[in-house]
Amino acid sequence: MQTIDLKTKNTKTIIATTLFLFSISTNANENRECNIKGNISYNTGEKIYHVKGQKYYERTKINVNKGEKYFCSEKEARKQGWRKSES
Repeated sequence: MQTIDLKTKNTKTIIATTLFLFSISTNANENRECNIKGNISYNTGEKIYHVKGQKYYERTKINVNKGEKYFCSEKEARKQGWRKSES
């Protein structure tokens, strides 16, 4: 009778699943150029998106754990309740 180490098996499954999901996410961003940054204001909680070329685009960092995200179009961002940065 063969003994199966469930901890090792589960770890391998988690790693494989993570790599698969990362590859899907990476390909989607490359193909659709999802580079619009959806940032939540620390001071007001307002949802603001930034596009390339705007003043704060380069220094804006996205923290998905706080609900921030990337969008593939401005239309998509507005539809989800985000407004464009004024600068």
